[in-house]
Amino acid sequence: MSGLLVAGTTSDAGKSVVTAGLCRWLARQGVKVAPFKAQNMSLNSMVTSDGAEIGRAQFMQAQAAGVEPAARMNPVLLKPGSDRRSQVVVLGRPVAEVDALQYGEHKEWLKGVVLESLEELRAEYDVVVCEGAGSPTEINLRAGDIVNMGLARAADLPVVVVGDIDRGGVFASLYGTVALMEPADQALVAGFVINKFRGAPELLAPGLEQLKMLTGRPTLGVLPWTLGLYLDSEDTLALDSPRPDAKGPYGKETLRIAVVRFPRISNFTDMDALACEPGVVVRYAASAGDLAEADLVVLPGTRATVNDLEWLRDRGMAEEVRKRAREGRPVLGICGGYQMLAEEIVDDVESGRGRAEGLGLLPARVEFGKEKILGRPTGTAYGEDVHAYEIHHGVVTAQGEPFLDGCRKGAVWGTTWHGAMENDGFRRAFLKDVAGQANRDFTPAPDMEFAALREATMDTLADLVERHMDTDAVWRIIEGGAPGGLPVVPPGGAPEPPGAAVG
Repeated sequence: MSGLLVAGTTSDAGKSVVTAGLCRWLARQGVKVAPFKAQNMSLNSMVTSDGAEIGRAQFMQAQAAGVEPAARMNPVLLKPGSDRRSQVVVLGRPVAEVDALQYGEHKEWLKGVVLESLEELRAEYDVVVCEGAGSPTEINLRAGDIVNMGLARAADLPVVVVGDIDRGGVFASLYGTVALMEPADQALVAGFVINKFRGAPELLAPGLEQLKMLTGRPTLGVLPWTLGLYLDSEDTLALDSPRPDAKGPYGKETLRIAVVRFPRISNFTDMDALACEPGVVVRYAASAGDLAEADLVVLPGTRATVNDLEWLRDRGMAEEVRKRAREGRPVLGICGGYQMLAEEIVDDVESGRGRAEGLGLLPARVEFGKEKILGRPTGTAYGEDVHAYEIHHGVVTAQGEPFLDGCRKGAVWGTTWHGAMENDGFRRAFLKDVAGQANRDFTPAPDMEFAALREATMDTLADLVERHMDTDAVWRIIEGGAPGGLPVVPPGGAPEPPGAAVG
């Protein structure tokens, strides 16, 4: 046995959930399986037990596989700080801050890191399920690709392409994805998976047959639309996807939470446990009006604290947050959001803008350091144990009432710890405190266990694979690679741009 690459026609097509589902399904069969994503661009990340930073989706996929998450499962992580610049994290540690053009200069040595990491995993595990990034047919980037077809070619991986039918145009997307590949890339594409289908299968069947006639490749599965599979998303596109309606409250009233949707929002997975709580309604906010009626406003993590604070001011949201604090209405800041609540921010590292005035709602001062702080801290709050993780350059010096590693002043809380809300006892106590401050007759449900809910979600993903994919065909592809003699889909690669030919 060897491996498989799960590619997708677009970002958020379903690569991450299909990869997780395959990992859990294989683990159920007694197969020793590991996930892998060569290069991930995401602001949702996680810290492994040995202090390495990797994409949150790969951390979740490792849990689905029942193995310990490790840096080599996501050897290259790009964390964008603007439209052109990203921090480059290699094997769990930041190594550079580069713009889009400079990044190409690093591709050759990063390819070596990627292939070595994959080879180590393939030597240790029976199967490695790899996840691609974006589309495998980004023809402008193919020459330096190390995560899609470039990886598949280098590591001789068969490829399955996932398309999101809910977006529309899924047949054109699947056909076009293959047709724009050069023949050697096409030879590795073994089949398709259609994701998020709702409707009559009988109406879809003729299209599947025609797609097979046109490409010579079968559709290996049609996964039905299933709500509640958004946990541990790595792409902000997921914030625009429909989510399950909040369950009815355990007590008399609901609790409304508005989360500021910063341009560089990070680790918004912090909100997953809150959104799963019965009677809690979580909405993402981009205007001052979106904050007005909320019982709790959350300033979440961000990869651009000073710049996103400026954005908050420009939209009139900063003044709304200040107004809430003056009125004693709850506000929570997490990591970058906590830093914004401070009196002063000194940042010569992330934004390079030096001193900046914070919102002044907490007695704290922030100074950015060059070394990134990565950890898995533990502590207590409200008499409850808290296990969390931290990823930040900003170092906060705080006074006042302690709150986790941060502080509290009245109805304003701040902490650099991510993942705190996943601790059931702490989450219930915090929400009960918020409800009291907001004068809401809200009671947290005593039986909502977030870890169990995440496990159930992973099992649901495996059930979808088992029930709606041709698992025998998947086994054959994993063990034997893409079938030989697959036809080349015209035009068989992108034409040379004008002026590219020499001679």
